[in-house]
Amino acid sequence: QWVLEQACAQIKKWSENPAAADIIVAVNLSAHQIFQSNFVERVSATLKTHGADPLKLQLELTESVLAKNIDDVIEKMNQLVALGITFSLDDFGTGYSSLSYLKRLPLHQLKIDGSFVRDLVTNPSDASITQTILALGSSLELEVIAEGVETQEQRDKLVEQGCLYFQGYLFGHPQPAAQLTQLMNDALEMTPQVRS
Repeated sequence: QWVLEQACAQIKKWSENPAAADIIVAVNLSAHQIFQSNFVERVSATLKTHGADPLKLQLELTESVLAKNIDDVIEKMNQLVALGITFSLDDFGTGYSSLSYLKRLPLHQLKIDGSFVRDLVTNPSDASITQTILALGSSLELEVIAEGVETQEQRDKLVEQGCLYFQGYLFGHPQPAAQLTQLMNDALEMTPQVRS
């Protein structure tokens, strides 16, 4: 709950900064959270308390959450999607993968687990798995993001396979919000402005 509170406060703060206004903040959910009877109400109240735009909040869940009471999870997800929140399925391919639930979940994104990305360039099996997840995501009209991208070679191979979104140390390390905001402000200042 504390992480959700901090994320919503940051969404509101960034919404007032032109360099960061389009940033979507993802929050990992625990099974404990999503199975709370008042989970939807708590998320909704947290958004309202901070004045955060629900379209800027993405909730991430793992496949293990789906192993229990999937109908309850889907109902709660649908209620939150109706508010504008998106969902990502984290660490895809490492848990209780079942194609039957993918068609029922109101997902926006699949995240390829970093364990498949690590040896992607040298291990044909990992390359086949990432290619398959990308094809599956595309056929289901889901955004697919590769986690754990640490080298240019990994990124190039994923691009070759059709991946458009990446997460990992190749692009940056975790950092405080103030430092990240400064990076975005610097990038905006360096962007040529079009005069009318």
